[in-house]
Amino acid sequence: MIDIQFQSEGSNIMSVTITGHADAGPYGYDIVCSAVSALSIGTVNSLSEIAEIHLDVNSAEESGGYLKFTIPTDITQKQMETSQILLKSLQLSLNSIEEEYSEYVNINSL
Repeated sequence: MIDIQFQSEGSNIMSVTITGHADAGPYGYDIVCSAVSALSIGTVNSLSEIAEIHLDVNSAEESGGYLKFTIPTDITQKQMETSQILLKSLQLSLNSIEEEYSEYVNINSL
């Protein structure tokens, strides 16, 4: 099971934590894991390149199954606005995956 946690301050998503494995197919053929990975890593890259935010990112690169990134509090208003568009897009996309594959993905928002 992939567990995803969005942590917000007010209406702003400030951190995302993704843990676990979907085990929806053999290694290399797990479309649920692939989708979650592609969306989350794409968002981290977009936050860095488009919003120009230096993120605090933690991951288990060798074993996989863990990614946490946090938006710093000392960013500009424009960076915050851009980050929220990207993070809410991630949340919307992951919610769609959870709806279709609820036996493999669980999302919580705090």
